[in-house]
Amino acid sequence: MFSASRSVSPLRLRTVLGLSAAVLGLLGATGAPATARDAGPGALADDVVQAAAVPDCVHYYSDWRYTTVVNDCDTTVNVTVEYTDGQGAPCRTLLPRAIATFAGYGPQLNYVTGLSTCTPANV
Repeated sequence: MFSASRSVSPLRLRTVLGLSAAVLGLLGATGAPATARDAGPGALADDVVQAAAVPDCVHYYSDWRYTTVVNDCDTTVNVTVEYTDGQGAPCRTLLPRAIATFAGYGPQLNYVTGLSTCTPANV
């Protein structure tokens, strides 16, 4: 048990805090490959989002940090994620059996409400 008179040296405290920050940084960095992460917040200005639902063979899994979209279809689909607060998300083209990563719901609990089809700006 720790007593009130016990002290930790500043060097030891800096070492422990530095190691903790390094471990947390590594855990965050391994969440998804860099090529699968969003380029930034919001959809591209030229992306066109249709109100049509995606096929039943496209699935998503959302957590605090990432929303993973999986195309289990035999065809290519263009998909974007819809959030409770209307936050924009980029339009992604997913080949058959491909996976894409979007933003998760975060500390503001901005949950994913569904997926929509879209037309990417570069098409």
